Amino acid sequence: MRGLSLQMSGRSLESPEDVASLLADAWAGIVADCRSVLGSELHYQAMIYAELRRVGAPRGQIGMNVKQFIEDPITDHFRALGQRKHELYRGGFEPIPDIVLFGAGIAGDWRRRNNLQTLRHMIGAIEVKASERSGGRLMQGEILRDMRKLAAHRAELEHLGRRILAVTLVVDTAPEAGERMTTLVRSNCRAAASDARIGWLYVSPQDDECTMPT
Repeated sequence: MRGLSLQMSGRSLESPEDVASLLADAWAGIVADCRSVLGSELHYQAMIYAELRRVGAPRGQIGMNVKQFIEDPITDHFRALGQRKHELYRGGFEPIPDIVLFGAGIAGDWRRRNNLQTLRHMIGAIEVKASERSGGRLMQGEILRDMRKLAAHRAELEHLGRRILAVTLVVDTAPEAGERMTTLVRSNCRAAASDARIGWLYVSPQDDECTMPT
């Protein structure tokens, strides 16, 4: 592939366990970075990406907003989401995780046209939510919707014989208490992540949590 450097600088990532280790090493830096600015969800995604690269994620194995296509979903959730599209565009579902980690076999190519390989080599998916609304806060329903998508995505990959680490990462750093998740919602979301075997990473101005599924 002319013009595409496939040099894989950084640590070796080949399994969900490698992704969990990478996140654990990056977590302190992610917390510090996300507390240092007040911005949009997309900006936090970029900061998280940068910190994962800093602690060793190879540039050819980490992508943002990766468009994947599952031609014949086996999960009810992805089937239902696919049916919401115009009838001319049905026949599959296209998840777009915020941050995706791949094994080295992806060889730096996660273009939409390479969708079979992006599924085959995927080892981790991170969905980021941020408290960026003026006068509003993150609600339980929207966090749980992301978790359902992650759980369905993982089930689709398991059907293809792949294991992935699915993670919800919440940046809840709004300075006003009324613009942050309530204690009850945060507790409920943490419990839901545990039940669904999804990583729960949370940062607020005062504390943080980094829990991986067991």
